[in-house]
Amino acid sequence: MTFVAGSKMDFLSPRYHKQSLVQTLCRFGLFVICMGMVLTMSMYPMLRFLGGKLHSSFTGSYLPGHHSVLLVNCPNEQTAKDIGRAIMERRMAACINILPRTSTMYYWKGEIQDATEILMLVKTRTSKTQRLIDYVKSVHPYETPEVLSFPVEDGSLPYLKWVDEAVPDD
Repeated sequence: MTFVAGSKMDFLSPRYHKQSLVQTLCRFGLFVICMGMVLTMSMYPMLRFLGGKLHSSFTGSYLPGHHSVLLVNCPNEQTAKDIGRAIMERRMAACINILPRTSTMYYWKGEIQDATEILMLVKTRTSKTQRLIDYVKSVHPYETPEVLSFPVEDGSLPYLKWVDEAVPDD
């Protein structure tokens, strides 16, 4: 048996179609654009943060939302002091105000409850709020502690700078 070029055995050898240079460049360009978009989207939070810092430092203005105030209710003053001191020792807040006795009414298990509580105001960087919330939930005696976070829209720049110095950025 002799094999002749173009015989039935050609199907065993792979055939490669040459792509044109234009098709190759288009595919490569599309790949570069897609990778650029993925990188930009994944780096957006960091780029936004750095842009805000640069804008703030050049203009001397405040970047809204960079700081937050958390409200935390506690059953008594000692609990508030213990939680507050632990937060301060962990450098998660610059300042905590413990406000005296507040009257509280709330729904709990289908009934209106009437209680006396101590309110804490926790001042910190917004980047620390989730860690603070998780920590308070882990040490608080309530089954469902009240922990609410509010972004600071504006304020005294020297005070807000002091908050930044007091609470290290991870």
